[in-house]
Amino acid sequence: MSAPVRIALVGLGWWGQKITAVLKAAPDDVTIVRAVEPNSEIASAFSAAHDVPVSADLETALADPAVEAVLLVTPHKLHAAQIAASAAAGKHVFCEKPVAMTRAGAERAVKAVDAAGLILATGHERRYEPPIAAMIRAADAGDFGRLMQFDATFSHDKFLALDPTNWRLGAEDAPAAGMTATGIHLLDLAVRLMGPAKSVVASCETLASSLPQGDTISTFICFEGGGTATISANLAMPFVSRCSLFGSKAWVDIRDKAHVEAPDGWIVTSASTGSKIAVEEIGPAEPVRDNIVAFARAIRGEAPYPITTAEMIDTAALLEAVIESSRTGERVLL
Repeated sequence: MSAPVRIALVGLGWWGQKITAVLKAAPDDVTIVRAVEPNSEIASAFSAAHDVPVSADLETALADPAVEAVLLVTPHKLHAAQIAASAAAGKHVFCEKPVAMTRAGAERAVKAVDAAGLILATGHERRYEPPIAAMIRAADAGDFGRLMQFDATFSHDKFLALDPTNWRLGAEDAPAAGMTATGIHLLDLAVRLMGPAKSVVASCETLASSLPQGDTISTFICFEGGGTATISANLAMPFVSRCSLFGSKAWVDIRDKAHVEAPDGWIVTSASTGSKIAVEEIGPAEPVRDNIVAFARAIRGEAPYPITTAEMIDTAALLEAVIESSRTGERVLL
């Protein structure tokens, strides 16, 4: 068995704490040897609880020879510089989504990491949910026939209680309602299933809150290889997450029973040509952990990291187009 990958966890907020908790269940693959957090109170509590050093700046962690990789759970506007600095220091990078807000930014990130011969991974853990992983495998095998439509939503009201100045609600880090918080996961799935996007039109509104960047966004996407997707993300409704894939031979609808913060399983409805509609319940899993474990195993050379850098770039390009269309209301060509 290979030694666990030694990581520096950068950012100890809500999601950083979630990642810390799930990695306790993967001690053979990943171990947190250092953390970075500018808030001194949070840093002190984390250091005492987990017996690891915590610095206020990334540079200290990058200079630590014990650190093999960094796991960035930081505001989106910081990703580009942090990925570049980490790659220059010879550290593998797991960056929470989105890797970048633009195609050009994603291309720079990929180039920096590739040039250093390192692994770049990203926080698209939806791919590791068992029914979604099964859907992707079936699509790759041709079980759906010609893929025609992808339809999905991922919405919640967790951010309504945030201070309006929180970076998760800011125009620079989180434009277009819930697109960078939740919708980005669905853009990733759409790209994985349907390929690079050709065009998008988006509508962003403020309907049921005072959230500064809107609370409701819907998109209609056309793909270079044919087919369409409709994707929505709302920040002012009770939790709902579902995705449906439709092909000429089969379709599937996958509904989450709870947010991935505390997963509780899925309800899967499906049918194929000549069959009756079937309904199945699938038990809980921990996709956040499984994504990071895949990153660690790629570092150890055990298996390639399954989210390709080309897909990261295509998803960033689609996100950029969605944000532009949400501002103008016009169709954007990629």
